[in-house]
Amino acid sequence: MKSFNAKNPLLLFFVSSPFLALRGLGLTFTVLLLAGCDRGNSDGKLVVVSTTTHVTDMVKFVAGDGLNVIALMGPGVDPHLYKPSAGDAATLAKADLIFFSGLMLEGRMADVFAKVSRRGTKAYALTENVSEELLLEPEEFEGHWDPHVWFDPTIWSQCIDVVSNALAENDPDGKAGYTERAEALKAEYLAVTEWAKVRFRDLPEESRYLVTSHDAFNYFGRAFGLNVLAVQGISTATEAGLADRVAMVDFVKKHDVKAIFVESSVNPAIIQGIAKEAGVKIGGELFSDAMGQPGRLEKGPDGKQYDIGTWSGMMKHNVNTIVEGLR
Repeated sequence: MKSFNAKNPLLLFFVSSPFLALRGLGLTFTVLLLAGCDRGNSDGKLVVVSTTTHVTDMVKFVAGDGLNVIALMGPGVDPHLYKPSAGDAATLAKADLIFFSGLMLEGRMADVFAKVSRRGTKAYALTENVSEELLLEPEEFEGHWDPHVWFDPTIWSQCIDVVSNALAENDPDGKAGYTERAEALKAEYLAVTEWAKVRFRDLPEESRYLVTSHDAFNYFGRAFGLNVLAVQGISTATEAGLADRVAMVDFVKKHDVKAIFVESSVNPAIIQGIAKEAGVKIGGELFSDAMGQPGRLEKGPDGKQYDIGTWSGMMKHNVNTIVEGLR
């Protein structure tokens, strides 16, 4: 099982990149992180820190009740722009293990993972074993992969093994439970995927245009046969210019797009402006870089409830919102 390697030249490039440089953390963050705080909990449970809501959901499910899982980012938090606080440093300093998505999704955290790895804390990227054949390389991000892989159920299911193997490696006594829960989660993901394919059968080919704020849904589009367009690039750190907005308005009108969608973790202003200018409705709010509040139940058109704070519930919310909006 591979963990974060601070000597990896590609990762060092990410750390040194001006675009990804940590700013405003100051000496306090570094001192807290490297102070050598005692790791672990007084109750003897391993302390596992996870980054995004998608990562946390997976880790918590596989870990079960035997570990103390702490999330850095909550609902509505944009990982592209996330800046770790001094409180995060204290949390990371106590971690036995860290799980992050990878592929530069948490770009500003790269330096943090490098620091904790140097003091012996293992950090695992969920995407570390994903085949490059399954990854997408956006034109505007040449040389790098699209990090929004949780929208491809095939890829995200593979990531479960990274979690279960890492937990078993660090807690051998719990291996059987981690393996059992990992297999159960894979089965759940497969069931949701098959359900989604059935839902999309009702959507005519000419209506399969998914227009959103930023380019987070390309894996989703590939998995379920949608044409995906976005005003911004794959990172919300990029800004859409006037030409981008005009081009999107023209596209929406030309293709008679039924609805366009805002995202829960992105400012809706641009999409709202395009909707008004193009004379098209906003089909609803989608979860992209962050999921919903854990424990919050939502009822679908079939009357069944799902938790939008889980991957399965997030996918059901998005599928239902898109299908109903584009009909």
